Formats: sequence, structure tokens, C-alpha cells
Amino acid sequence: MKGFFITGTDTGVGKTLIGGAVAGALARQGKNVGVMKPIESGCRLHNNRLIPEDALFLKQMAKCPDDIEIICPYCFKLPLAPVVAALIEKKKIKVAKIKSVCRQMQEKYDLVLVEGAGGLMVPVTDNYFMLDIIKSLNLPLIIVSRLCLGTINHTLLTVKQAIQSGIAIAGIIFNQMSQETGKAEETNPDIIKRFSAVPILGQMPFIQEGRRRDAEHLAGLAESFIDLAVFSP
Repeated sequence: MKGFFITGTDTGVGKTLIGGAVAGALARQGKNVGVMKPIESGCRLHNNRLIPEDALFLKQMAKCPDDIEIICPYCFKLPLAPVVAALIEKKKIKVAKIKSVCRQMQEKYDLVLVEGAGGLMVPVTDNYFMLDIIKSLNLPLIIVSRLCLGTINHTLLTVKQAIQSGIAIAGIIFNQMSQETGKAEETNPDIIKRFSAVPILGQMPFIQEGRRRDAEHLAGLAESFIDLAVFSP
């Protein structure tokens, strides 16, 4: 196994933030952690080079020495699903390359955290979805869910699709998206646990914009609010 695949119930749920926080906490505990963001779209163009900001964040949090081109083999400028961005930008995504890089990383590190793009049903190629990459890597799944109204539906759909696809689910981590909370935020985790029987690994509190790149702060929050024992090899 030697790793986990981090997906979101949707785009923008904070899976990079959670993945980075977990990587930072594990690194701080002395774990040798590798990270991958195989495909990133919406990358910033700088000096005629695409900069995958999410992948760089994961690299920094994990203190991973690998070149960013290894951590993120496929970068796209347009913030679109990989299959669309690749078509428009005239690039070809090779799943075999993603698998090869991941296997090499698994040989080097205690464990590897692989972050997907969007959710399970995001198309990567014409006949390959993000869930197919997860299956090919044979990694258990960590689901990041936003803690707000609507997350029950999104989370249970993600759980159901993963189970039907034969993907093992290690657990769910909730990310509090706003300082303001109500009954939905208070009750969602217990309801999702009741109807999915998937372990709840933790709930990250709301993080102010100015602290979302504070490595020590994020690692400390992960240690305090996430059950990191599941990540121990």
C-alpha cells in the first residue's frame, strides 16, 4: 500500500490544504513522506513556465526533495477538467507515466500522499476517470468534505461510487469552510458516519486566509484535529 489517495467531494473543498497539513504533521513526526499531484489545472504562467501552486505547497509541507516535474507530471494553464484542458492545450495525459512515478516514490518513502483533481468522476482522458487512476494505483481513499449544508449528499455519493468501484475508503476528513456554523455543521459528521459506516478521521477548523500557507500552524492543526494513526505505515 504505502500511501493514500486524497480526493474531494467536489472542487474547492480544501483537499490540498488538508493534504498539506497531514503531510506536514507526518514530516514533523519524523515520517519520510512523499507527495504527488499527478494532474493540476489552473496553473500560473511565469517566465513561459507553468507553476503548479498546489503541488508546490504539498512539496513544501512534506519537505519533499523531488523535482516539481516529478511531483506534478501534468500541468495545465486552463482551470478545467484534465480531459478538456489537455484537448485545448494539445497535450496528452499518459496514465502509465503517473503509475510509474507513483511506484518509484513508494520505493523511496515511508508513504506517499497522492492528491487528485476534483472528485472521483472527473474525466482524465476520453475513457479514464480519476477513480480509475485510484484503482490502478491501488491506494486507499481519504475523502475531504466541506463542512456545510449540502455535504451529506456530496459525501454519500462519493462514498457510494468508491465502494461500487471497489475502492477501499480509509476515512473522511471534514474541512470547515466558514467561521460561522449552524446545525448543518454540527450534525453533518454524525449523519454521514451513520449512513456510510466510513470512519471520520477528523474535522479541521476554519483557517484564516493569512495562515493557509503557515506550515507549522497547519501541521499543528492536523496533529490536534485529525487522527494521524491511520497514516502510520
